[in-house]
Amino acid sequence: MRQGKYPFIVGFLAAPVLLYVVFVISPYIQAFYISLTDWKGISAAPRFIGLENFTRLFDDEVFWAAVRHHGVLLLVMPLVTIVIALFFAFLLNLSGGQRGGQMTGLWGSKVYRVIFFLPQVLAVAIVGVLFQTIYRSDETGVINSLLGKIGIDPVGWLINPDIALLSIIGVMVWQAVGFYVVLFSAGMSSIPKDVFEAAALDGAGRFTLFFRITLPMLWDTMQVAWVYLGIAAFDAFALVQVLSVDRGGPDNSTTVLPLEIWRTAFNFSKFGYASAMGVALFFMAITFAALTLRVTRRERIEF
Repeated sequence: MRQGKYPFIVGFLAAPVLLYVVFVISPYIQAFYISLTDWKGISAAPRFIGLENFTRLFDDEVFWAAVRHHGVLLLVMPLVTIVIALFFAFLLNLSGGQRGGQMTGLWGSKVYRVIFFLPQVLAVAIVGVLFQTIYRSDETGVINSLLGKIGIDPVGWLINPDIALLSIIGVMVWQAVGFYVVLFSAGMSSIPKDVFEAAALDGAGRFTLFFRITLPMLWDTMQVAWVYLGIAAFDAFALVQVLSVDRGGPDNSTTVLPLEIWRTAFNFSKFGYASAMGVALFFMAITFAALTLRVTRRERIEF
C-alpha cells in the first residue's frame, strides 16, 4: 500500500485474471476457431471452411429439436422451481405469525432447510440413477407401483415421447428447489422485520404479506435465480444422458444441445461441427441472460 493502491490492486488481480484468460477465455477462442474448420480431432492442421458448419445447422433437424427442448426447459423449469422455492421459503421464514414481537416461520424450519437442500449435494449421476428406479416403466417402478395400488396401469415415464422431457424436467426441479429455498430464505431474512410487523398490525394476511411485501423486496434475488436456472436449462447434459432412452430418445424427444455436442464430437469425430453447436449454445445463453436482466430490471427498493 505504500507504493499506492493501484499497484496493490493489480498485484492481487494479476494471478486470477491470468488464470481466467488461460482456462476460460483461451478455450472459448479455440472453440470459435475450431467451429470454422472441418477438424476431425486427429489432424494437426484442420482445413478452414468458414461458416459452412453454421450453414449446416439451419438444416439439422436434431439441432432444432434440441433448441425447442431448451425453449420448453426455459419456460417450465425456472418458473416451477422459483414458485415452489418461494412457497417453501415463505413457509419456513414468515408463515408462523408473530412471536415475541417478531415474524417467525414453521416450527423446525432449520431442519426443513437441511432436508430441502440435501438433493443439491447429491451428484447428478446419483440423482439420475435414483430416478431411473423411480421412473421404471413396469410395476417395479416406485411411481408405477403406487399407481398400481389404485388401479392405474403403468406409465412409461421415460419411454413415452410425449412425457419423457417433462419427466426429466421434474427431476431437475426436484434437485434445484432446495438451493433456491435457501437462497430465498437468506433474502427474506435480510428484509427488516419491522416491515412485516407493521403490515401484520394493519391487518395484512399471509397472502398480502407474500405478494405485496415479500415478492417486491426479493425481486433482485429472483432475477439472479432466474438467470442461474436459465443457464442450467441450457445445460441438462448429465440428467438427459443418464435418464433418457438411447441418450436423447426416444426419437430425439429429450435431446439437448450439450448432449448433441458431445455425441457429434466423440461419437462421430466431427469436432468442427460440434464446436459450431457450442458457439450457437454460447450465444443463446448470453442472449438469454442479457434479455432476462434487461426485461426484469426495475427500481431498487431501499430498506
